[in-house]
Amino acid sequence: MSIKINHLTYIYNLGTAFEKRALDDVSLEIKQGEFIGLIGHTGSGKSTLIQHLNGIITPTQGEILLDEENIHRDKAKLKEVRRRIGLAFQYPEYQLFEMTVYKDVAFGPTNMQLSKEEIHANVISALETVGIAPELYEKSPFELSGGQKRRVAIAGVLAMNPEILILDEPTAGLDPKGRDEILQAIKRLHEERGITVILVSHSMEDVAKLVDRIIVMHEGKAAMTGTPKEVFCHVKELEAMGLAAPQVSYVFAALKEKGFDVPLDVYTVEEAKKVLINLVKQVSV
Repeated sequence: MSIKINHLTYIYNLGTAFEKRALDDVSLEIKQGEFIGLIGHTGSGKSTLIQHLNGIITPTQGEILLDEENIHRDKAKLKEVRRRIGLAFQYPEYQLFEMTVYKDVAFGPTNMQLSKEEIHANVISALETVGIAPELYEKSPFELSGGQKRRVAIAGVLAMNPEILILDEPTAGLDPKGRDEILQAIKRLHEERGITVILVSHSMEDVAKLVDRIIVMHEGKAAMTGTPKEVFCHVKELEAMGLAAPQVSYVFAALKEKGFDVPLDVYTVEEAKKVLINLVKQVSV
């Protein structure tokens, strides 16, 4: 399933003195199975864009095509669109409300009027995917750690079997352990289920480590798109947009200035480790 965004424009408070053009003629395509990183400075249009993707916001101009069909052509089908495109908002744990973890994750599938067997299968599969242990299923979600709550909230979206999952700053406000838990769960989800994932993040390190392709939003436009290596080599352009490359890239730039023969297209700790080990071996010889 692909999403095509054609000449999308959105203006808040249209026709008033408070008009604000949040999206400005954005055209993009997201293909089935891609892992997309959506980055941009605060106010760049990221949140407005993702709310268009499952029909929460109606475009001022332009269209969103899901498998070549305009999602707003038939308003009666928007419920199905929102099932196929799952959106986990920032701090999704604030939406937890049921008495147990199991019941909370089962809420969406129950509203879809699935059979008890289907609901149970979907709930267990979603909880296993995000790494929630069976002994927690009957606990109150409010007794869990921050990272666990976040994973339960994401499981609630997964239990509806979306074909595309949009995650808005899924690690925001978490401690390092919680961040690692969430990122591992997202990586496992993409690898095991093969669904399309759109990750909105301010962490360039997380984006560099996880995604296949990056979309950079700036002043309501899709300013840049490409692989992490293609995007993060434009350090000056990113800094002009209020962004930065991953910290590892600055370390390697400093090493290069000191005369070390290192590549400049290294953006993850894993890549850096390999390069530095080889560098130490060469120096030792």
